[in-house]
Amino acid sequence: MRWTNVIGVLALLAASAAAQAPARTIEIHAKRFSFAPSEITIKRGETVDLKIVSEDVTHGFVIKELNINREISKDHPVDIVVTPKTAGDFHGKCGRFCGSGHGKMTFAIHVTD
Repeated sequence: MRWTNVIGVLALLAASAAAQAPARTIEIHAKRFSFAPSEITIKRGETVDLKIVSEDVTHGFVIKELNINREISKDHPVDIVVTPKTAGDFHGKCGRFCGSGHGKMTFAIHVTD
């Protein structure tokens, strides 16, 4: 194989990896009894890394329509890479009972065109 071919293949691999990497990271903090921020807006087709951090106890992060269901333990951040294919509002909640205000612990992802 010629060096020009090797360099071309390496360039294609690098471009492919860059296209799949999240363009941005959004950090979300879970704390009794809220997520902060509690809403984010991203574009349809945009790949985003959601870094979820629990500040107190184990929480869940569930958004059924986006097939997200993760547990977040204190001091163990979780990365969730999401690329929404459709526009709309996707509502989530804490998926693990965390106390008396658990039912108010909600989150929303607004996906625009």
